[in-house]
Amino acid sequence: MKMSSENFAMGIFLFSQITVGMLGNSSVLFHYIILIHTGKHLMPKDLIIEHLTFANCLSIISKGIPQTMSDLGFKDFLDDIGCKLIMYISQITRGVSLYAMCLLNCFQAIIISISNSRWMKLKYRATKYIGPSCSVSWLVHLVLNIFIPARVLGPSYKKNATNWVSYEYCSLFPSSSMTTVLYMSLLSFSDVLCLSLMACASVSMIHILYKHKRQVKHVHSTQHFLKVSPEDRATQTILILLCMFVISYSFSSVLTVLRTCSKYPVLWGVNVFTFIEISFPIFCPFVLIMNMKSSFILFLPCFGKR
Repeated sequence: MKMSSENFAMGIFLFSQITVGMLGNSSVLFHYIILIHTGKHLMPKDLIIEHLTFANCLSIISKGIPQTMSDLGFKDFLDDIGCKLIMYISQITRGVSLYAMCLLNCFQAIIISISNSRWMKLKYRATKYIGPSCSVSWLVHLVLNIFIPARVLGPSYKKNATNWVSYEYCSLFPSSSMTTVLYMSLLSFSDVLCLSLMACASVSMIHILYKHKRQVKHVHSTQHFLKVSPEDRATQTILILLCMFVISYSFSSVLTVLRTCSKYPVLWGVNVFTFIEISFPIFCPFVLIMNMKSSFILFLPCFGKR
């Protein structure tokens, strides 16, 4: 099978990005594994990051590796069962990553909120149910995406099909039935709800941090020329993660809708869309690592003061 130089170059590019992303996420996971085996106490926020990082790894594997193999000239390397499994995992990890980021932002907004009796009760309940909530999210998305495998077939089926959506290594048959429309509406509503909550939580955190910075401005003014204040680092982290997440998952949602509802092959820009889809899982761990010395938002406890 002939392979164009453009596809080969894109395959090499995706492979390099996947390698970087897997190294970053594996480092974060390895760090938490060491903490668990050494008996260290993990904060609720650490549990969210564990689930987010694991979902990132699965997302990179299920989306990036098949596309890279296709670009490098490997054809029909997945059978029908393999295609169904890959598509199913990619949709599950997409939903779990979205939920984990939403939970991380909302939980942090609660933690840094003004301390009164009502907020203290909410903080206690949120801390108590963080772990079970992350575990339940996997089960919820397992059920939500249960219909995906039924509409995915191996690449060999597209030779005799006139109505298919190509992933180059797999085929998906769209449907314009009312059931499909309602199903896609349910998935879209879940995405919009999580994105909206995450945006509100981020805006709330930025507002709280800005007010706190103004209140203690006289404390930081003497040290401003030496280092950036913890509030500034926290605000930058929130903005970077929020922008990366919204951009990546907005394009991913558009791509999912186009490929699911379109009655014609969507072959253009597959590599570009694949990179956009996995851009957040690739760069997310490095945003965490770069900001793990922050004393206000502490993502990786072993590199900073608890």
